[in-house]
Amino acid sequence: MKLASPRVVARRLHGMALPPITITPPPTGVIAEWNIPITARDGIVLRANVFRPAPGSAGDLLRGGGPVPVIMCAHPYNKDALPKKVPWGYLPSPQYRVFHQPEPITFSAWTGWEGPDPAHWVALGYAVMVCDLRGFGTSEGIGTMLSKQEGEDYHDLIEWAGTQPWSNGKVGLLGVSYLALSQYRAAAEQPPHLAAICPWEGFSDVYRDFAKPGGVRERGFFAMWGKITNRSGRTTEDLYAQALSRPELDDWWKSRMPELSRINVPMLVCGSFSDHLLHTRGSFEAFRRVSSKQKWIWTHRGGKWCVFYGDEAKATQLRFFEHFLAGADNGWDQVPPVRIAIHATGDAPAEIRMAAEWPPPGVTWVSLHLGSDGQLTENPNTSDTSMAFVNSNGSLKFRWQVQTACDLIGPMTFNADVSLEGTSDATLLAAVRLIRNGIEVPFEGSYGFGRDVVTHGWHRLAHRELDSELSTPWQPVHTHSKAEPFRPGEVVPITVALLPAATRVRAGDVLELELRSQWLFAMNPFTGQLPARYATSSTGSTRLHLGGLHLAELRIPVAGG
Repeated sequence: MKLASPRVVARRLHGMALPPITITPPPTGVIAEWNIPITARDGIVLRANVFRPAPGSAGDLLRGGGPVPVIMCAHPYNKDALPKKVPWGYLPSPQYRVFHQPEPITFSAWTGWEGPDPAHWVALGYAVMVCDLRGFGTSEGIGTMLSKQEGEDYHDLIEWAGTQPWSNGKVGLLGVSYLALSQYRAAAEQPPHLAAICPWEGFSDVYRDFAKPGGVRERGFFAMWGKITNRSGRTTEDLYAQALSRPELDDWWKSRMPELSRINVPMLVCGSFSDHLLHTRGSFEAFRRVSSKQKWIWTHRGGKWCVFYGDEAKATQLRFFEHFLAGADNGWDQVPPVRIAIHATGDAPAEIRMAAEWPPPGVTWVSLHLGSDGQLTENPNTSDTSMAFVNSNGSLKFRWQVQTACDLIGPMTFNADVSLEGTSDATLLAAVRLIRNGIEVPFEGSYGFGRDVVTHGWHRLAHRELDSELSTPWQPVHTHSKAEPFRPGEVVPITVALLPAATRVRAGDVLELELRSQWLFAMNPFTGQLPARYATSSTGSTRLHLGGLHLAELRIPVAGG
């Protein structure tokens, strides 16, 4: 295992002790109403905190003293869990210490975990409503996470907000992670007063996006998150225990997925290229599959929370909500649907490009064929050969040198003929790195990890069957409904979907494809990607068949200028 340098350890310890978080005092000019009871359709009392402009305040004057639009969020993290007041200021949520923050973040003391800042939005003429989901915080009942019940409760909360005398009847939803994915459930219920949603990074398929990417079980963050939610709320089931008992995608998993096709309100979704382990895939799938006629996707490869609370994102959110909640003729309807942040390094984007669709028009899918010499070439090999790696600790690496500078925009796909030795099933990870001048270029990744690869994709090899309805020419989707173990000597064609990215490569750069069964990074807070961990193969070997009649290729999306 790679040891962390003293400088890296010192920097990480400093970030844990003093994360770059500025928390401002609660604002003036706000009416704050705490723990308001709202009765759901079945009589269960849910509770919410509401912040709205006080008479004569800046926010009130912006709306001419009349009713205001409403921005809402609902989650299982306790709406009253706010930054704690101490003599020297306020303490941020402990997550900000555990997960590295690449940029400074500022919000008010009324801001809960991953939610909209009431101080920011109320001053702009909005009411902000923060709700406890059923079974959590001070809401009554017993909750079922990721369920249709949550959507129905959220529907009732929206309808309450849309019919208050201080409300203009237009409700929008905003928030990160669970505060994003809960929006899909609510919007699928089609509440009449819901005018727009802004899910800022949220998975939409709990099995494929997060719990079992490619059929490979996540056992790090999911296990930790499951324990925390079990302790903090009253729920009908242990979500992680259910995941452990259900290796294939069955009806229970399907019941925990929103009906994206039922969503028809305007949507601005954030599709992060830096949250491949949690929300990236689901955000792009939501953009692809919702029925909304007016939908936009806003991409980035920065830190999750510093981007959400940053000036550019807040300005974008405001323009979107002003158009759909306040009726502003601000040109939002003329904004192209796709905003692409293209990165040449892990720092600021090299270019922001607008496009009409995702993947953008003009993308050419180029096949790079794997050779026994460790090279990737555009010409397939004619000689029939094979290469193998040990699943417990081995890997194979292949390189392609970029001849002409270009942008790689979209998901990649790995296709190959494989066989297994000493086992009937295995996990396969395909990861792509960018190497420049002999040094790997690091990118922002999940959980504040700043040394991620360009992209990666998992696949449990026994999950062979493709979903013909969900698959596209550029993105294979497996059903994960059954396992088909390999027979000894059987050669099986497999396909692995790698996650979306937008990367600028220069002439002389090298793309490196690595194939292995284990995850790439250690699970520690210094050199690793805490808390990411996967249930991977430790027995047998995976053999890759190359050349001749066998297919072994990495398909990359080369974008036009």
